[in-house]
Amino acid sequence: MSTAAAAAANSIRSSIPCADGLLSRARAKATTLSSSLTQSASVLCLQGVHTSSNSIRWSCGPVRAMAESQTLSVPKDEAQSSPSGKKQALISLSDKKDLAFLGTGLQELGYTIVSTGGTANALEGAGVAVTKVEHLTSFPEMLDGRVKTLHPNIHGGILARRDQKHHMEALSRHGIGTFEVVVVNLYPFYDKVTSTGGIEFEDGIENIDIGGPTMIRAAAKNHKDVLVIVDSQDYPALLEFLRGSQDDQQFRRKLAWKAFEHVASYDSAVSEWLWKQTVGDKFPPSFTIPLSLKSSLRYGENPHQKAAFYVDKSISEVNTGGIATAIQHHGKEMSYNNYLDADAAWNCVSEFQSPTCVIVKHTNPCGVASRDDILEAYRLAVKADPVSAFGGIVAFNIEVDEDLAKEIREFRSPTDGETRMFYEIVVAPKYTKKGLEILRGKSKTLRILEAKKNDKGKLSLRQVGGGWLAQDSDDVTPQDIQFRVVSEKIPQESKLHDAEFAWLCVKHVKSNAIVIAKNNCMLGMGSGQPNRLESLRIAMKKAGADAKGAALASDAFFPFAWNDAVEEACTAGIGVIAEPGGSIRDKDAVDCCNKYGVSLLFTDVRHFRH
Repeated sequence: MSTAAAAAANSIRSSIPCADGLLSRARAKATTLSSSLTQSASVLCLQGVHTSSNSIRWSCGPVRAMAESQTLSVPKDEAQSSPSGKKQALISLSDKKDLAFLGTGLQELGYTIVSTGGTANALEGAGVAVTKVEHLTSFPEMLDGRVKTLHPNIHGGILARRDQKHHMEALSRHGIGTFEVVVVNLYPFYDKVTSTGGIEFEDGIENIDIGGPTMIRAAAKNHKDVLVIVDSQDYPALLEFLRGSQDDQQFRRKLAWKAFEHVASYDSAVSEWLWKQTVGDKFPPSFTIPLSLKSSLRYGENPHQKAAFYVDKSISEVNTGGIATAIQHHGKEMSYNNYLDADAAWNCVSEFQSPTCVIVKHTNPCGVASRDDILEAYRLAVKADPVSAFGGIVAFNIEVDEDLAKEIREFRSPTDGETRMFYEIVVAPKYTKKGLEILRGKSKTLRILEAKKNDKGKLSLRQVGGGWLAQDSDDVTPQDIQFRVVSEKIPQESKLHDAEFAWLCVKHVKSNAIVIAKNNCMLGMGSGQPNRLESLRIAMKKAGADAKGAALASDAFFPFAWNDAVEEACTAGIGVIAEPGGSIRDKDAVDCCNKYGVSLLFTDVRHFRH
């Protein structure tokens, strides 16, 4: 196009409404418009989300020729804005919270507001002047709203670099104005697919936003010139920034980071949902986990380690329970170790059907008891190891009422009968009003948590250097397996029940693990020893004389029997032993138990916990 023709075209644009659309369609007959969609593989990331990226690049022949022939930079102090000289803000929102506040603020600052559909109507209803996006594109919304903003007149105005002369000349040639502010949030895909009753596949597909992420990514990429907002909480900071006279690239970069994070989290939800709709396997070739910061912690496991706590926002975690979503009713802020211990206590106590109390110290249950009378269960759980219980976490699987709260508050340590028991955390499924009031009076620092039981079937993740291990959660209970009698002596029903109770307890003890139990009460446990014999000796010492006739459970098979753990247990008076079996010396264990008249049960299920 000649200089004279260009001048004439610009003159026409200024005098004829919607001339841009007429010229665009005429030009399209002579120039091929191409777009390219690039895509990168998603990766697992727990400290920030990195997902597939989509970018749309629009190219026209004359512009490409100029870009290839010369790259002219505009000095920073001469960076240009819209050819019309007007400041423009593009707003397209699904969540219209505080929209009137934003629109009014931008209008007062002299911005021309361009908007779409429902957002434009809401702004007009609030008395804010709006230019509808179709006025810029000369195209109406089409394909049931699938195409609204995917147009060079929109994305050119977002992506053009103000310090590149050929970018600004291209905009001027095509009559495209720049956008200085882009405010977008996305279709509520996450809320729709996690709603009660679910959603039909086709409805889920239609709730996948395309234009919104494209605008957000474009604005975030060009954040040096365009401010991008995806969170209504940032509206006041945006307006304050625009009222100031100083530019702050760090502010712009933070908004850009938040924008990319917003889109990445959105894409991760779409990816997770679509995988489950197609294959559904727990272990896809790659996946992304969106994490949301819940709190900054004072420190990590130790004071020299910085730490924070994140909530998993995966679709699979919605309404599935667990400590991460527990309500804290009272006490100091949770620490790194508090979360680990509370999680261990809650997972253990939630396994039991009868009213149960579990006390945990350093993620190991040191006291477990089940009784119809929960007060008695609490006392027995403390008695199992009162020294370890002091300063631990106490968990219940039933409501804490006034009587139980008083017992927790006033109970004295069995070691001296005088010292009140001290706890870091109490966790339960619910509390009565009076029970909560009494517990609050025990200590200003006592953390009181209300939690929902973890659902079964979750994916368990654990970090190792440079990678992550993924496995099914260990949801097996005594009701899911068979306790096979392999000894000559068949246990009585009560002894079999003791073995089942001990086996359920040992599942939650760090390997190598031994638990001794009787009458629905843990008597002693040995944990975390490099060899099983030492774990046995620790458990026997804690159980004392009560070990006679009790049940013993081991988390894994005994590699040796004679002059080792099995024989020591038999000679100490243990009545029944439950273990997975599977050793090449299983026959030795059977023969040893037969010699001493002890029942031996194989479960065929191992419970290693590292």
